[in-house]
Amino acid sequence: MYQLSIASKNYSSWSLRPWILLKHFNIEFVEKNAPLDGEQAYREYVENGLLPCLYDDGFNVWDSLAIAEFMAEKYPKMWPEKASARARARCISAEMHSGFSHLRCELPMNIKLRAQGGDLSLSARQDIERICSLWREARQLAEAGPYLFGAFSIADAMYAPVVWRLHCYNVQLPEDAAIYRDVMLAHPAMQEWERGAFAEKLVLPREDMLLEAFGGRR
Repeated sequence: MYQLSIASKNYSSWSLRPWILLKHFNIEFVEKNAPLDGEQAYREYVENGLLPCLYDDGFNVWDSLAIAEFMAEKYPKMWPEKASARARARCISAEMHSGFSHLRCELPMNIKLRAQGGDLSLSARQDIERICSLWREARQLAEAGPYLFGAFSIADAMYAPVVWRLHCYNVQLPEDAAIYRDVMLAHPAMQEWERGAFAEKLVLPREDMLLEAFGGRR
């Protein structure tokens, strides 16, 4: 059976991605939690201190997109079936993996936060506009189903943390993007992850700054 080592459910956007992917496709795995802050503490779970990490019969794979690709070799339906949609899904997954630094910096993952809204930089707003554009294009390529390319795919898993960011910081979205956000928020695995986040006791020092900046509450 697979083992997936993950960091805090409240703060770790990277950990959510492979976790929701395995959950959606009903792949059995043992969840190993490391709700600690800092790379050095994670070395107990993986030698390079980088979580998430998937273990498969003694072989380990770290990095959320690498884990997704590894699993897609065994479960091809994790990518869209149509070649053009599959290529676009890989494009937007890679862009999420390496981009949107302003959004990541200004709206860090914090599922417990319920913000009233705050000022974002032009760069962060442009990141959000780009994400909405990518979602819109994906939905135009979609076949049957409510997710980015119709059926749930790795692309949805890669953008799951963004959905939480936009929701928790009360970011106003165009109607089509808001519909997709709500579809994702209704996913049973997203709701299970949220319950896990609220059950955690860890509070990072930066949380008080977020509450002050965005008028939020825990």
